[in-house]
Amino acid sequence: MEITATEQLATLGHPQRLSVFRMLMRRFPDTVPAGELASGLGIKPNTLSNYLNALRHAGLVRQDRSGTSLLYSIEMKNVQHMLDYLLNDCCRGRPEICLPSDKTSDRPAGRKYNVLFLCVGNSARSIFAESILRTLADERFTAYSAGTHPSSGLSPIAVKVLKDKGHDVSTLRSKHMSEFAAPDAPEMDFVFTVCNQAANEDCPAWDGQPISGHWGVVDPVKATGTKAEKSLAFQNAYGALRRRIEAFAALPVESLDRIALQSAVDDIARTPDEDTL
Repeated sequence: MEITATEQLATLGHPQRLSVFRMLMRRFPDTVPAGELASGLGIKPNTLSNYLNALRHAGLVRQDRSGTSLLYSIEMKNVQHMLDYLLNDCCRGRPEICLPSDKTSDRPAGRKYNVLFLCVGNSARSIFAESILRTLADERFTAYSAGTHPSSGLSPIAVKVLKDKGHDVSTLRSKHMSEFAAPDAPEMDFVFTVCNQAANEDCPAWDGQPISGHWGVVDPVKATGTKAEKSLAFQNAYGALRRRIEAFAALPVESLDRIALQSAVDDIARTPDEDTL
């Protein structure tokens, strides 16, 4: 049975079904366990199941099984068809009035791009990402990091990893993301979440409509075991982020339009986390 765009839009007309859809969009291309969705949104599991079934019936969400766990993700092809309907039918194919303006075309040649990395504590993963991008491509990007609920300071193990790898840590500090939503804050071109919890939260709508991406990495701060095992967790997180940021820094950002950039960012999110540098 073919599902129409009007049926899909009607399904999204329910506020809580829309909240489930929005969280899965923020986590795309990840698959998310049902329990994490319920916890992140504060929805009872049986109620969430009804919402997910409605979204699946509308073709907006897919379900996969891993062992005994049910995982959910966006059915992006169908979502794009729905958006095409809005653009071509409702907007009569006039992207200049229906789509966000493509800020990439307005950027002066040679301008540096502002990139913000977000996690919860801003003590390890986002600090890693900020430092790596600054080291790899400081001539093209200005890197920042922040936390949705920042800790009181940086992880000492994270700082040691960065020092051992030759990064300058003198300017690093833990800070709240509200610093970058202030009127005088720099306008971001890219915003990346590097942990699932930050991606699950409803972050502010950033000025300038930046390209966004979710590059979730396991939190090394929560690692348990011996000192060597904890150190390995930080090395793994650093290595996973470095591979993603190397791929990002290699993109010809200046020559790509918004759609191509978003697609490239989503592809980078699929980079495996295995092995360390």
